[in-house]
Amino acid sequence: MTTFRLSPEVAEAFPGTVIALVTATGLRGGEPWPESAAALEEMEKECSVGTWQPADEHDPRVAAWHTAYRAFGTDPRRVRPSVDALGRRLVRKGDLPRINSAVDTYNAVSVRHGVPVGAFDLDAVAGEVVIRFADGTEEFTRLGDPDNTEHPKSGEVVYVDSESVLTRHWNHRDAHRTRVTEDSRRVVFLLETPEGEQHGGLVTRAAGQLQELLAPHADGVTVSHIRSGKPQITV
Repeated sequence: MTTFRLSPEVAEAFPGTVIALVTATGLRGGEPWPESAAALEEMEKECSVGTWQPADEHDPRVAAWHTAYRAFGTDPRRVRPSVDALGRRLVRKGDLPRINSAVDTYNAVSVRHGVPVGAFDLDAVAGEVVIRFADGTEEFTRLGDPDNTEHPKSGEVVYVDSESVLTRHWNHRDAHRTRVTEDSRRVVFLLETPEGEQHGGLVTRAAGQLQELLAPHADGVTVSHIRSGKPQITV
């Protein structure tokens, strides 16, 4: 069991925070996921023919994250929220990267709904996970670059366990240590908004779609939420 906790300081600074945690156990990432593949391909097709476009920084769903990033001292046009970066990639290149079934699935849900989504392999997490402001001494090893260590900027919102930072700039980039692979069996997916009053329902719908796509490929999938008024959950 792993506890996730929103620090009082972040809850006070961003009182509208809502984080949905979709937890999959017995995940089978190495088998075909046809429903997820179809959802991703359909979204790419709609974008290519112009019948649908992903949310950009002018859309309220993404603009809320630009505002939050600026509030903790990050320029969101230089270091973009994950959903913003993925949407821009889709428009520019016409497709999203294919990593593995679980990652491809949450990327598709993220871009379709305009909600940042990340994930951690729970078997690689050490102790509890706290969403808090960095003090600048923490260490972070970015996904795909395990030989280089960074130090988050003081005041930056991070996910951190007892060993190191798991996500920088709230949801910009995940760590290499807790990355999701085909062999990951216990995974928590995190869907977020800093403005729950406006976009909490959107997070709930996106979490519901993710749960549906994961269910055929897991022994169990549950959904729980963290809010400023309920800052802790164990999954």
